[in-house]
Amino acid sequence: MFSWKKELTVFIFLFIVLAMTMHFKACIDHPLKQIESLPDSPLGPWHPLFLTAAAYFIVLLFRLLFAGIRRVFSK
Repeated sequence: MFSWKKELTVFIFLFIVLAMTMHFKACIDHPLKQIESLPDSPLGPWHPLFLTAAAYFIVLLFRLLFAGIRRVFSK
């Protein structure tokens, strides 16, 4: 069954993991300055959400694939 709360938690967790892996030093040293510099980013101000959404859909595909495989072998 689909749970919005669970999917939102996965999305937020993925957002944080991606942000910390890409910009760890900046997020630790000066997080507010990092957020304020988003409009001047060469990728655009919305790039964290777009990249997280793309990664989320890839993770979702794997989750659905594994659930389908598990369903086939559990019968």
